[in-house]
Amino acid sequence: MAYKGKFRPTRPEKYIGDPSNIIYRSRWELKFMMYLDSHDNIVKWGSEELIIPYRSPIDNRVHRYFPDFIVDARGQDGVVRRSIVEIKPAAQSKPPEPQQKATKKYLREVYTWGINSAKWKAAENYCKDRGWSFVVLTEKELDIRY
Repeated sequence: MAYKGKFRPTRPEKYIGDPSNIIYRSRWELKFMMYLDSHDNIVKWGSEELIIPYRSPIDNRVHRYFPDFIVDARGQDGVVRRSIVEIKPAAQSKPPEPQQKATKKYLREVYTWGINSAKWKAAENYCKDRGWSFVVLTEKELDIRY
């Protein structure tokens, strides 16, 4: 299975945006897309169809964040709720462990965490203002094993 490519939904009417141009960038995103497309409780969904501005802690400039997914799901109570969903490796979903020596790997992890946490804070505020929810899913929640 390819790690990136075009996803062809079986239910294109559920897709927010152009259903002929849905790109997945990991097998985790592909698995989540298949779930969204096939489950009846998912009313609408989109992939990278939303832009949230955020301020980077690296250069202090405003950048654009395209969350992986926007999802409208019907709960057991029948109410449709909107969520923004980000798919990330578990290692990138928490701050790196402090190191004695600032290796290139450690500095890259700190950089990645800084950018991700700034994006996610912006997404949380964006969602809070609208009564939506924001969630980060990892391979653990997606039940993907190596």
